[in-house]
Amino acid sequence: MHSNTIGLHTRASESGFSLLETMVALAIVLVAAAGLLPLGVIAFSTSENQGHLSARASEYAQDKLEQLMALSYGDTSSDTRVFPALDVGGSGLTVGGNSNPATPVAQYVDYLDIDGSLIPSPSGAPPAGWYYQRVWQITSPQANLKQITVTATVARSAGAWALRPRATVTALKTFPF
Repeated sequence: MHSNTIGLHTRASESGFSLLETMVALAIVLVAAAGLLPLGVIAFSTSENQGHLSARASEYAQDKLEQLMALSYGDTSSDTRVFPALDVGGSGLTVGGNSNPATPVAQYVDYLDIDGSLIPSPSGAPPAGWYYQRVWQITSPQANLKQITVTATVARSAGAWALRPRATVTALKTFPF
């Protein structure tokens, strides 16, 4: 009889979790994971918009600004909507344009694909497949000084609630430099 008692104690100490206990624990873990899922989506969207897309928009705005700054102060005909710029057919550094992406001006806008390659758009209308839009404005706040403002915008943001990433850069160009 003594050996039977030891056997019963051994079996009782080897018992594991029941199926019901396992299901309850699994349900708790599932509810916690479902509660954290939206945080992952928000983190991904924010990282994509504020990290990757904003950085690319800044880079492309800076590229356009550098292209415009390389023109001579009196250039009024270079077409900077193509690269390398053509000597005729464009606005050069003529005062005009608009730095608001919602209202682009024909000779002061160009479009890039998702990889940053220039997409031809002779009329200034958005071409199929564009992902980045660059608009620029040339002003002359005083004699012998031009202000160049370039704004690059992404076609769409990651996540329906997020604002489209945008970058604006400005530089001053003086005459005779």
